[in-house]
Amino acid sequence: MGGGGQLTEPGESGSRRAGGVYTWEEVQSHCNRNDQWLVIDRKVYDITHWAKGHPGGHRVISHYAGEDATEAFTAFHPNLKFVQKFLKPLLIGELAATEPSQDRNKNAAIIQDFYTLRAQAESEGLFKAQPLFFCLHLGHILLLEALAWLIIWLWGTSWTLTFLCSIMLATAQSQAGWLQHDFGHLSVFKKSSWNHMLHKFVIGHLKGASANWWNHRHFQHHAKPNIFSKDPDVNMLHIFVVGATQPVEYGIKKIKYMPYHHQHQYFLLVGPPLLIPVYFHIQIIRTMISRRDWVDLAWSMSYYLRYLCCYVPLYGLFGSLALISFVRFLESHWFVWVTQMNHLPMDIDHEKHHDWLTMQFVSYNAAPQLPPGGAVKTMWQGLVDVIR
Repeated sequence: MGGGGQLTEPGESGSRRAGGVYTWEEVQSHCNRNDQWLVIDRKVYDITHWAKGHPGGHRVISHYAGEDATEAFTAFHPNLKFVQKFLKPLLIGELAATEPSQDRNKNAAIIQDFYTLRAQAESEGLFKAQPLFFCLHLGHILLLEALAWLIIWLWGTSWTLTFLCSIMLATAQSQAGWLQHDFGHLSVFKKSSWNHMLHKFVIGHLKGASANWWNHRHFQHHAKPNIFSKDPDVNMLHIFVVGATQPVEYGIKKIKYMPYHHQHQYFLLVGPPLLIPVYFHIQIIRTMISRRDWVDLAWSMSYYLRYLCCYVPLYGLFGSLALISFVRFLESHWFVWVTQMNHLPMDIDHEKHHDWLTMQFVSYNAAPQLPPGGAVKTMWQGLVDVIR
């Protein structure tokens, strides 16, 4: 995600005190909106001004203000050598020799074991993507789109063929969602510009959504998964309460926008059918317009223009709108049951300042507590075997 940014101000302010030595207590005190420091590999950086121009968005980097961001920095930047040059103007010093490398509740043994696992996986080439696979993935999406239109054009708009067309289009939309995810993470090509270009094409022209909207949400989600006020994916807009903490807080504050004791019943009527066709759709349009993101808006409109040109001659305007609504309805169910069911049953709480691996495990997996260092090495070998 490297590139760009306002380097002048932080560079000037940082150069006068680049030799500073700081404690964790001092670093942690710089965690508000107008004063933000973070630590990467024991180096202390002032990101107060840089955050505003951060290519990945100001929120995702601000979530680590006052913390050690080493693991997150490594995970988010595929080309570490390239982004290192943007760190130099921000450097203000380093941690004192008496300070540990990890802050707060982060497990040093787990961090070291995970670093060893990552180095082993990288040395074995397990992070190298196969472009042919992604080309075939894109090809089968385009094929599904073409076949869905072709069967209607050749054999008519009967209910049976319309339903088959809907299934094919919903499958293409869902598969495009997984594909844009990998391009959005810059994990397919070595050149970030190629990933960005394909990301905009897939999420914009093939899905009618916004690459920048997705990046803004999804980067935060991975940076601080299942953490209230930091992960947008657990912001339920008062429609649901999630985790073990939020229901108690709502009860104490007597917040009752919805009959939450019945949410397990109305979830089926609100969550799966409405997430993509209503909530995401409104949020995407609002985000592109409010941020004047005309490039993403053009990509998004190209999808709807293409769709209407293909299906209005076959179904008419009303029928075409009904068809795309049903496709979104099907896709939304698929998306919710595949993605949200991986996160919502897991630990959801306020910031606990866990190390990177623990934070990922408790939000993606049913592992409430990881074993102490040393005992995890057998698990690491098992993970490498699974990756193989």
